[in-house]
Amino acid sequence: MTFSEFPYTRPDLETFEQTFTEALEVFQKADSAASQIAAMEAINEVRSGFDTQMQIAMIRHTIDTRDAFYAGEQAFYDEHSPIVENLVSQYYKALVGSPFRKELEAHFGPQLFRLADMSLKTFSPEIMDLLVQENKLGTKYTEILASASIPFEGEERNLSEFGPFMRSPDRDLRKRAAEARWGFLAEKRSDLEQIFHELVQVRHAMASKLGYDNFIRMGYDRMLRSDYDEERSAFYREQIRKYVVPIAGQIRQEQAGRLGLDHLKYYDEALQFPDGNATPNGDPDWIIAQGRKMYEDLSAETTGFIHYMLDNGLMDLVAKKGKAGGGYCTYITGHNAPFIFSNFNGTSGDIDVLTHEVGHAFQVYLSKDQPTVEYYWPTSDAAEIHSMSMEFFTYPFMDLFFNGKAERYRFSHTLESVLFLPYGVAVDEFQHVVYGHPDMSVEERNQAWKEIEAKYLPDRDFDGFSHLSAGTWWQTQSHIYQSPFYYIDYTLAQMCAFQFWMLAKEDRNAAFDRYIRLCKAGGSRSFLELVDYAGLQSPFEQGVVENVIGKVSDWIANFDRSHL
Repeated sequence: MTFSEFPYTRPDLETFEQTFTEALEVFQKADSAASQIAAMEAINEVRSGFDTQMQIAMIRHTIDTRDAFYAGEQAFYDEHSPIVENLVSQYYKALVGSPFRKELEAHFGPQLFRLADMSLKTFSPEIMDLLVQENKLGTKYTEILASASIPFEGEERNLSEFGPFMRSPDRDLRKRAAEARWGFLAEKRSDLEQIFHELVQVRHAMASKLGYDNFIRMGYDRMLRSDYDEERSAFYREQIRKYVVPIAGQIRQEQAGRLGLDHLKYYDEALQFPDGNATPNGDPDWIIAQGRKMYEDLSAETTGFIHYMLDNGLMDLVAKKGKAGGGYCTYITGHNAPFIFSNFNGTSGDIDVLTHEVGHAFQVYLSKDQPTVEYYWPTSDAAEIHSMSMEFFTYPFMDLFFNGKAERYRFSHTLESVLFLPYGVAVDEFQHVVYGHPDMSVEERNQAWKEIEAKYLPDRDFDGFSHLSAGTWWQTQSHIYQSPFYYIDYTLAQMCAFQFWMLAKEDRNAAFDRYIRLCKAGGSRSFLELVDYAGLQSPFEQGVVENVIGKVSDWIANFDRSHL
């Protein structure tokens, strides 16, 4: 059965609640750890049934936000998913209070109980109305961005379709494309600012009701971060500022030189070479066929995986009208099916997606036999290790996609990986400032972004474009709206992915074996436990950022540019 054939039926909430409650009562009355484990399997089966239908609806809604039926179904889940959260919270209360907790921890490991404890801190029935508001505001944001239909070069285009124009060797075309794209966002500025303002107020109200000083700590708990806090994040951001920002400046300076410019403007940043970036040598079907070859050659495990994904139609990759922006991987538990969503637009980003999102999908494909649903995915910081490391493990296969330009792709991708780090921590610091000062006005938030942007991205030049000069770049970062505090995760994972890359240079098979082992572990350990399990160094430790980025910088400096 392919994804297009997956049946969809809106769950009957009354039946769901009754079935869940009955299974929970069995768990509570169980007279042994073995009986409770059996009851947990029944509870997870009920949860899986609801989640399966919700994921199918969400995927089909994001594929075409104009589809009235699935827009209605998304509205249903926005409204009612807090009811499910309430039931799961009752289950977690029973779990952490189990008289057989010691035996259950021996069976599942301590991570399940850490996750349950943090989830209990961030939920109470008294915030259910606020959770509904938060869901609806997030969906509204997605739909505004997906509604873009911008006349440019003879066609109506969505935001994703501007990618090739913003990488054009023609500087005038790049500038016009950037102004058209950001012009749409300027038109929507007041709506986007109002949505975020309301989200900040809703989240602060939730935190207050739950006894937090503000949303920051609640945000960490919702992200299920059990082994680092705001102070360690601040230390890590400072390491990026100190050791990566100067290198990023050097990269930008060299880029400007390659392009024959004295200084880059914001519309120049995406172009690395005066005659154009490396682009795939075929259409989306060709890219997928080449991807199949790549994963067949990479390992036995990736061979079985890619056949499963393609045979079951578990990807929707091409940008089209009405489609939500960005890319993601999710998991449809009832079908044991990862699903990859993206917006191919004819740039090298298509290959980035094919490696990044496949890394996520491959991980959950390997960890789907974990003993509880909480372990299918790790926390997001660890999950991004799998995706970002896959980008580097596939470097040897880039000739499949870039005829004669594979070295150009590898060089550019490495540069962009470094350049991303300051931006990634800027997004993180912005959220700490915003949620630490929930009474900020819209103008104060934009000013805060401007100051943070100047700190981490000091070379960015908006060429007098008033919308961006006002401090609004952050408004296209969907994580800020929909997944608060989900962003430093990418930068932490990037540091780990760089380590995997360096290990692969020494012994590719041994490094990939470690990677497979990490994927199979799923979410059975915390972030730092998984980092240690993979034999990597924690990005939070003194000297690690300096050491890792030093090695990457040496690779860049010694790269033979004659092949570019």
